[in-house]
Amino acid sequence: MVRERRDPPFGGSVVFLLMNLPLGVVAFALLTAFTAAGVGTAVVWVGVGLLALLVLAVRGAARLERARVYALLDRYVDLPYLPLPAEGRKDRWKARLKDPSTWRDLTYFFVLFPLGLVEFVLVTVFWSTSLALAGLPVYFRWLPGGAYYFPAEDVRWLTVDSTVEALPWAALGVLFIALSVALTKALAGMHARVANALLGPTVAQRRRMERWWEDAEEKNLVAG
Repeated sequence: MVRERRDPPFGGSVVFLLMNLPLGVVAFALLTAFTAAGVGTAVVWVGVGLLALLVLAVRGAARLERARVYALLDRYVDLPYLPLPAEGRKDRWKARLKDPSTWRDLTYFFVLFPLGLVEFVLVTVFWSTSLALAGLPVYFRWLPGGAYYFPAEDVRWLTVDSTVEALPWAALGVLFIALSVALTKALAGMHARVANALLGPTVAQRRRMERWWEDAEEKNLVAG
């Protein structure tokens, strides 16, 4: 369940969004490698062990991802897993594989790479543009030729070679900074909703968990 809050914290949002691309690359590479190796060697049973390891790794990584969402975005994502059977290794594995949350965890880490790529590009482009414009009155004199040329030094549509000329661009940069802050928080909030949708319990799963705990309480009362 996502805790009610209008916007995620700005600092945590920046760190979270910049982390998503490298984490997504690593997750996508490991998932594709283990899946391909597991499916390809399943006939000799080696692949079964690899796929089992993949399932355990994905569920463990999903727990870490819920903690990262909470630590950086202040969004709590409930665990969607039902307790596993107390006895029988085979029954526990059946429960893991039949649990929709296992496959939704897997989907999240496959999606993390393209989603993280889009977020990384948007954040870096907006913030680099904003800071470059806002700081133009300070650094233009140290550029080649002592001036800023737009769009390039050999294509001079606009030339900024004085502080007065740079001030309107700095004002535009301040506006872009405000837009970048809003965009950063919006992207982080969107990602938090995606994480809650894929890593959190569905309505049906919540009802199943409620029934499970009710049955467990009744059994304890009877046993007592």
